[in-house]
Amino acid sequence: MKPQLKPPSAALGIDTGGTFTDFVLIQQGKLQTHKVLSTPDAPERAILQGITELGLAKAVSTGEISLVHGSTVATNAALERKGVLTAFITNKGFKDMLTIARQTRPQLYSLETPPLAPPVTEDLCFEVNGRLDAFGQELEKPSETSLFSLLQQLEAACPDAIAINLLFSFIDNQHETLVADYLRDNLSWQPFICCSSSVLTEYKEYERGIACWLNASLSPLVQNYLLKLKTETTPSPLSIMQSSGGTISAEQAANKAVNLLLSGPAGGLAAASYLCKKLGIPGLMTFDMGGTSTDAALLADGEIQLSNEGSVGAYPVGVPMVDMHTIGAGGGSVAYLDAGSLLHVGPESAGASPGPACYGQGGINATVTDANLILGRLQAESFMGGGIQLNYTAAQEAIKTIALKLALTIEEVSIGIIDVANSHMAQALRAISVEKGYDPKQFRLCCFGGAGGLHICALANALGMGQALIPRHAGVFSALGMLMAPVKRNLSQSYQCLLSDSNEKTIEEHYSEMEAHALQELNQEQINSSNTLIEYSVDIRYSGQSSSLNLNWKGLKATAHDFHNLHKKRYGHQLQTEPELVNLRVSVKAQKQDFELELLAQKKPAKAIKQLSLYCFKEKVNVYDRESLMAQQIITGPALILEKNSTTLIGTEWCARTDQFGHLFLDKQGACAEDKA
Repeated sequence: MKPQLKPPSAALGIDTGGTFTDFVLIQQGKLQTHKVLSTPDAPERAILQGITELGLAKAVSTGEISLVHGSTVATNAALERKGVLTAFITNKGFKDMLTIARQTRPQLYSLETPPLAPPVTEDLCFEVNGRLDAFGQELEKPSETSLFSLLQQLEAACPDAIAINLLFSFIDNQHETLVADYLRDNLSWQPFICCSSSVLTEYKEYERGIACWLNASLSPLVQNYLLKLKTETTPSPLSIMQSSGGTISAEQAANKAVNLLLSGPAGGLAAASYLCKKLGIPGLMTFDMGGTSTDAALLADGEIQLSNEGSVGAYPVGVPMVDMHTIGAGGGSVAYLDAGSLLHVGPESAGASPGPACYGQGGINATVTDANLILGRLQAESFMGGGIQLNYTAAQEAIKTIALKLALTIEEVSIGIIDVANSHMAQALRAISVEKGYDPKQFRLCCFGGAGGLHICALANALGMGQALIPRHAGVFSALGMLMAPVKRNLSQSYQCLLSDSNEKTIEEHYSEMEAHALQELNQEQINSSNTLIEYSVDIRYSGQSSSLNLNWKGLKATAHDFHNLHKKRYGHQLQTEPELVNLRVSVKAQKQDFELELLAQKKPAKAIKQLSLYCFKEKVNVYDRESLMAQQIITGPALILEKNSTTLIGTEWCARTDQFGHLFLDKQGACAEDKA
């Protein structure tokens, strides 16, 4: 007889990044953080190492810890084209579908765009007969002869995964199901097989095909990784963060790799959204700067914006994702000179191994982290709470290679590296604000990730912003956000119909079916359906347009009225053309137990632990320990604030104020002076 397991009494958020794996443990109302270097070749190894170092191995083995994990395995594999060998099956005459794509240029005025390698090579693209029309009526059934021929071709190619994407399967999936069942029953091995109708039930055959191909090529990798992690952590429950900002059980996530592409960054946004609402902040512009990349996003009214037009690399991803702009600029981004001696930073990263030169693990390339160390903005003895001893000499040697070629000092090159990285990040922040009609000055800039605090004042200055925020535990914020994220499902279904031809009762029936399916999935995770928030929305556009707007569903008449108003607000005009429904969407989420922010302990105002003379600063820079700061303490820049998981640089024109929870609110010094008075 098996021993009775204790119910989970603690929650552990785990964020695996390109350089570090972050941990946040909430146990008996107390919060504990931890970091270890990532192990990209076997991500679960770093996770198990962190669990052991936190002293949780026994509690995990007895089911006392609830784990929520954000993974970059799918993201990195997609960006590096390292998915498994995948075959693509479509209708006869359409096997070049993914290669032809949309024939759009990534840069409108670039006339010589280099050709992209096709997602699936020609020898792995296969056709089958059979056809549905645009209304889902069967014109021709896949024949036994065609299916047998397909079987023989696949036996010769022997792919690890198969993606099936047939025309109009979003209306009726009978042909896709027939082909998938035939292959499962007759192939001599068991590849991973997925149908586009189960990945993305929306029109646009190319976008649906890409989503299906990504899911097929990445899911075996995710399955293998999650299976190992699940085996090592059973019986403790394991959930995975989705790109849409909600969690899903590990068992269900294993077959939905395409929904995990922004798994880690979505955790940070979940935490930022929580702070917005808890602290009454009207809106945030966020950037998550880690070791490998920076992810920029905007929270208007504290709400996470979702997009169905996201992308990974050069490929569109039609599944719901947090609306985010990602660039290759992080603490580990490599600096180099091109043939014309122009300084570049990123997108290549030193990663976790060997890491920046100053990590002393064999890295020889100069990185942003090395530059910050040379400039004194990183303190070698306090980095990672002393867990990693930074090598100043190694950083000097790495940057010296560039300095000699430019006939500049090491410090001048270091400033140049920081400035170039800041320029890239400022452009990413403009892409999610100015380019979408938002004024950055109306928002507070919020940073998280281990490297963000060193750059936040410079970025705010570049964008003309006068307010910023560095949350408590910013260095592990994504891991914290995973513990705050709801259990969530987002379903969609194409429903193309002019408003005048639409049947409100039929639409409501479609919504009910999708809702029932989502609740069934949540029920498999023992989620009580009475504790769920259900939202209906619709994609709508003017007839003849290609782009649509998403609005909450309020019935045909009210939704049409809202669409006209939103179109005028977004684009400055309305049309007399009749609106057209495009896609129906359902969001079902079950909110977790509310997390209460920890109050700072009562203490005396902290004094600077030392003063430093730093390059580019005329006056002495005070250095503080963040853990010793009291509530409402004001620190005038320039200053360095040290903590275990990150470092903050307060610029000369800035000052910081801690609130009762320990968050740092940054303002231009005039505003701080008024608060102090």
